[in-house]
Order: sequence, then C-alpha cells, then structure tokens
Amino acid sequence: MGRLVMKFGGTSVANIDRIRNVAQHVKREVDAGHEVAVVVSAMSGKTNELVAWCSEVSPMHDAREYDAIVASGELVTAGLLAIALQAVGIQARSWQGWQIPIKTSDAHASARIEEIDGKEIIKRFTERKEVAVIAGFQGIHEQTGRVTTLGRGGSDTSAVAIAAAIKADRCDIYTDVDGVYTTDPRVVPKAQRMNKVAFEEMLELASQGAKVLQVRSVELGMVHNMPIFVRSSFDKPEDIDPHGTPPGTLICSEEEIMESHVVTGIAFSKDEAQISVRQIEDKPGVAASIFVPLAEANINVDMIVQNVSEDGKTTDLTFTVPATDYARAKETITAAKAKIGYARIDSATDVAKVSVIGSGMRSHAGVAAQAFAALSERQINIRAITTSEIKFSVLIDTAYTELAVRTLHTLYGLDKA
Repeated sequence: MGRLVMKFGGTSVANIDRIRNVAQHVKREVDAGHEVAVVVSAMSGKTNELVAWCSEVSPMHDAREYDAIVASGELVTAGLLAIALQAVGIQARSWQGWQIPIKTSDAHASARIEEIDGKEIIKRFTERKEVAVIAGFQGIHEQTGRVTTLGRGGSDTSAVAIAAAIKADRCDIYTDVDGVYTTDPRVVPKAQRMNKVAFEEMLELASQGAKVLQVRSVELGMVHNMPIFVRSSFDKPEDIDPHGTPPGTLICSEEEIMESHVVTGIAFSKDEAQISVRQIEDKPGVAASIFVPLAEANINVDMIVQNVSEDGKTTDLTFTVPATDYARAKETITAAKAKIGYARIDSATDVAKVSVIGSGMRSHAGVAAQAFAALSERQINIRAITTSEIKFSVLIDTAYTELAVRTLHTLYGLDKA
C-alpha cells in the first residue's frame, strides 16, 4: 500500500463525463489499497471566463477580489468530483485551500506556498479511509485571512507541495498527453516520449517553453525529492494495472536514471521580445542603470548580450523579455534615458528562443558548436546566445522556429531516442 497525490488538469475535468472518468481513475487506486489525495484544476475554460469577468467589471481591479473570484473555479470541480466519488462508493470530501490550510505569501495572483499542514488529511486517511479532493491553485494569507492564488498552472504546484506535506510516495500529474516528449510532437512528429527525466533537466525544459509542467512545481519536486509522474487521464481507467507501470514520464533525481543522453530535449518559446539599447557610454554602473529599473518593474530579463565599440567608449546592450512585458520594458528604459544616456532603442517582437537541454553536456565538449554549424547550414541567423551547465539557448527569427527545432532534434539523435 502506498500514498499518492493525483492531480487532474482542466481538460481532464472539462465536463461531467470527464469528472466521472477521473472518479474511476481515483477508485482504481483506492481499490488497490492506496491512500489518495486528489488535486483538481478548474474545468477547462472556466478560469479564463472568470478572469474576463474581472476585466469587464473594471480593468484596474483589486487583486484581492480577483483572487477571490478566480479561485472559485477549482471549488466547483472539487465538489463535483467528491460527489462523483461518493456515487461510486468511495468515501470522499472536498477541501478548499484555506481549510487545510495551505498558507501562502500575500502576493495576490502569484502567491508562493509557505507552509502546508497535512495532519488532518493523514488522520482521515487512517481513521475514515477518506479521499481528500483538494482545490488546487489557491491558499490563504494567514495575517490577512484573504484567499490567494498561485498563478496560472498553480495546481501543479499545489499538488507537489501537498505530496511533500503528507509524505506521499509519488505525485501523479494527469494531463491530456501521456508524458514528456523530447520536443513538441506537433512540431516534430518523430518526437519521443521519455521514460525518465531528471529534475534539473525538467526545470530547464519547463522554464524554456515546454508547457507540460509549471516551473515552480518542478522546483518543489527537486527540493523535496518528490517523484512526479506525468501521465494521461484519457487512458481507460479499467485498462490500467495499479500495481504496474503505465505509460508516462517519471521526473526524478538524476541518481535514479541509469544512462543519461547528452541532449534530453529541445524546448522553444515564441513569446519573446528583443530590446537593444544602442551607444551607451561604457562606464561602471551602466548595466545597473538599465536592469535595476526593469527588476523594480517586475520584468524578467533573460538573454543578455553586450557589444563594446572599437574605441571602447560606447557599448550596446541587447536583452530579451517576455512578449507580454515588451511594452512596459520599453517604457521603463525610455523613462530612465537621462540616467542611462543612450542614443536609441531598437526592438523586435518577431523572435523566438530555442533551447537545447541535457545533463550529459557536463561531460561532452562541442555540443553547442554542432548546433551552430547545423543552423548555419540551414541559413538560420542567430541573434543571441546564452549558456549554462546543462543548457544553451539561441535567439532566432520566429519564421525559422520549426525548422530550427526539427534540425536540432535530428542532429542530436532524438528522432529515435
């Protein structure tokens, strides 16, 4: 017998039939003798509808009331799933985030989990054999007593955090795909599903554009060494052996992976914007004069490239920001022009970031050089490059994204991984 957290996303609970299907997945695990907590998202499309209502009432709405409204989507799903479980003979009750409680910071719409008390859930496992159906994406700020939400995709984070709090054996993330692939199968039909991925690699894949898991959920899994199993909710519940290993991808510590590939996967993001600040006087403090105001505006800067002129008197600084922050970033730099002292700003929104990820890069030289040569042969111009120990990223024109991803996927042998 084990202890599991099962998380179901919006597409998995999109309607009543799918909620009944989820109930059968949960029943299978309970019948196998497992103690189960379930974390659910809002039904597909409901959060977007609630967000739109907030904006319609007032574009400049109170973030605390926004959280109170958008958190309601998960409450509906949790209640419906508890009823569906009871209808098939499973003892179950729904929990709102504040009832557990899931204590968070007070950064409304992007709160961070600070503490979870799982004692009552564990007590009910043993005393009542009760399944806990928990509304994901939400918590409470203890000092103010206000409901908070964790940001889009926050139910993944809720699930992993709860798994750590109740000392679960594993956290299963059920979604509309059957695992993590070497890249997006819609772009590369030959993309392969991976059986295992190290936390560190998954963290890079998620942060560089892979949509399977929220970045913070992977961070939590790595910190607490909580295995995360990504699997499909659309596999028939009755066809799955609860004691076997169904199709899916296990996110785990690197030590549990017998053989790591040089390159694990290719991620990409088209939600990028490039800003170049031209002819800045090359002196100490110039970079700070640009990036401190951006940080104060909560704008995340990713790739940074600096070019110094031949005479050493001026420099150009090029960097990327999320496309959603592009306008604010330009305004922030323009407002600080007197302090920075630049000649002009050039910018582009038709750019994409392609990232190559693999823990095997630590012990293999020339991995990036191979990519640069292959992209050159395809006449793909690289605008910027960043590297880390297990990843490198290139910034290219959006029009070449799919070609670049397919080229690199084949280059590193991932078509037949």
